[in-house]
Amino acid sequence: MKEVKADVVCLQETKSEPEQLPDELRNSAGFHSFFSWSTVRKGYSGVAIYSRQKPDEIISGLGIKKFDEEGRLLGVRFGKLILLTCYFPNGGQGPHRLAYKLEFYDEFLKFIDSQKELGYKIIFCGDVNTAHEAIDLARPKENADSTGFLPEERAWIDEVINHGYVDVWRHSHPDTKEAYTYWDMKTRARDRNVGWRLDYFFTSRNLLPKIHHAEILTDTQGSDHCPISLELDV
Repeated sequence: MKEVKADVVCLQETKSEPEQLPDELRNSAGFHSFFSWSTVRKGYSGVAIYSRQKPDEIISGLGIKKFDEEGRLLGVRFGKLILLTCYFPNGGQGPHRLAYKLEFYDEFLKFIDSQKELGYKIIFCGDVNTAHEAIDLARPKENADSTGFLPEERAWIDEVINHGYVDVWRHSHPDTKEAYTYWDMKTRARDRNVGWRLDYFFTSRNLLPKIHHAEILTDTQGSDHCPISLELDV
């Protein structure tokens, strides 16, 4: 955080409650910090936002108990701009979790659309847990029937784009291949760059003229995901 000098840092899958964190993480110098965590399972899910500027409003959850109790959505509002960090569900572990994921997707899109209709500009980021197109994973044929690349999961990203939101990195890098944000650690897939692009910044289309850079920070270690960044004027 000190190196990149970000104005806002969004985290997903934090797996912790604030009281479990050391003070330097709970109250990081120079940042206002906000957390959402799972109330139904310890060491699971969770999101956080660190912001240098104090937000005008904190948004926590979709207002739907079965989704909010897993601590998957947190947002900050600055004037007419809403920034959301989201840890979208994984569709593995059986049909019930895939159904949960798809319902979460639908309710999330309804939520951001409702905010856009109120005149807010929207940015959302996080682990969407789906690779959109074949270019977004190393082995699309082998994973055609795998959660994270199922047609119904990918179709939701199509719907997000049809509703006027832009996958900023792909918009800026339309033909770039072998650019991923997640690699399986058990198989040391990162060493061979056998990965998936699961992490995104989406913005409402009216923010496109404000965007300078969208990057995948592949050199940053420490997780099975790597960070992504967005630089824009607001």
